[in-house]
Amino acid sequence: MIDQKNWAIDSWRAKPALQMPTYPDNNVTADVEARLAKLPPLVFAGEARKLKKRLASVAAGEAFLFMGGDCAESFAEFSANNIRDTFRMILQMAVVLTFGGGIPVVKVGRMAGQFAKPRSNDTETRDGVTLPSYRGDIINGIEFTPEARRHDPERMVQVYNQSSATLNLLRAFVQGGYADLHRVHQWNLDFVTRGLQGERYRNLADRIGDTLDFMAACNITAETSAQIRETEFYTSHEALLLPYEQALTRVDSTTGDCYDVSAHMLWIGERTRQPDGAHVEFLRGVKNPIGLKCGPNMPADDLMRLIDILNPDNEPGRLTLIARMGDEKIAENLPPLLRAAKKAGRKEVWCSDPMHGNTHTSASGYKTREFARILAEVRGFFDACHAEGVHPGGVHLEMTGQEVTECMGGASAVTDEGLAARYETHCDPRLNATQALELAFLIADYLKQGHRAPFAI
Repeated sequence: MIDQKNWAIDSWRAKPALQMPTYPDNNVTADVEARLAKLPPLVFAGEARKLKKRLASVAAGEAFLFMGGDCAESFAEFSANNIRDTFRMILQMAVVLTFGGGIPVVKVGRMAGQFAKPRSNDTETRDGVTLPSYRGDIINGIEFTPEARRHDPERMVQVYNQSSATLNLLRAFVQGGYADLHRVHQWNLDFVTRGLQGERYRNLADRIGDTLDFMAACNITAETSAQIRETEFYTSHEALLLPYEQALTRVDSTTGDCYDVSAHMLWIGERTRQPDGAHVEFLRGVKNPIGLKCGPNMPADDLMRLIDILNPDNEPGRLTLIARMGDEKIAENLPPLLRAAKKAGRKEVWCSDPMHGNTHTSASGYKTREFARILAEVRGFFDACHAEGVHPGGVHLEMTGQEVTECMGGASAVTDEGLAARYETHCDPRLNATQALELAFLIADYLKQGHRAPFAI
């Protein structure tokens, strides 16, 4: 039964709620919420429990979490090809981490719900005209017009429908043969095959093929083993728009607990992690595995308070702590957090988000990230975890299967001048497939090195 003390599905409404839209008609908003509340779940409570079990293995140092996907999904870029390319990019990176790093990988996509984005300012001014900021397609449109920037609750219904279609296709990929390890060569994206990373991946895929041939000789094939022909894949997004999340929260008939069935895993962002705020209040009551972004200014005392609120029973797999410090701050600011949680005997997953702390504006005026700084933060994360005897449990990346030019450097050698070639993001700059694959190989090396060192779990 629902046993969360002093919690109700709508108790967040009595708390300060940051980063929320201002809808012009409360009656229309209430009607949209009521319609959403009657719709079928997008995911199932049993799937969320299974993910929590997998994350418990990560917390114990027995697996690695890979979270990846778009910075923000959009209505305009919705297509089967884009979903397929992002999915196979995640499969490709996961197989590099699994085979190269020698550790099982839990795959979680920033997909089928990542439509809302926090903003630094409520308004945006261009040429003397001031309009509401773009907050993601679930709230308003990116076009700089009064009509597009109006906060529209009907967009929540479109997000539900698009997320449902995305999940339908993902389930087909997961169970319909696309994820079969015999197709490992086919996961390589065309434009990646031309470079060094494509060659490295082909060599790894050849080794996997040899292994599968040996297993087949031992009568272990896709027909006899589901682990070869299928995979596990979960979805996640930031639980930013709370009316949408509440409308998609259901009481599980088998346990009596509340689950947010908009995704398997939800996370709280750096801007909305106030212990007495609405977002923390809402997520403390649902039983999904949840994440918490930890920025460079988070004191250890605040972290411990949030851990106590969000995971009071110290349940392994319940809470993932996602460090997003910036490459210049992680060495100083992450260790005190690791130390405090470890001293308290907490069983959380520690994960690195090397993207959000390394964003800047280039000389040409583009919001971008440098591959070298992203890699430096990953290295700093692993170094800090190893020094404190904590398992470096995962990475959280904004990436795409498209050949975009949004992050500088890496094997793609994107320069400041080259950013304009295919700068397509609606919000934050993403790693393209070549850069993401390069990072996967480097992380696999760190994992292999780490497994030769003992962890104090």
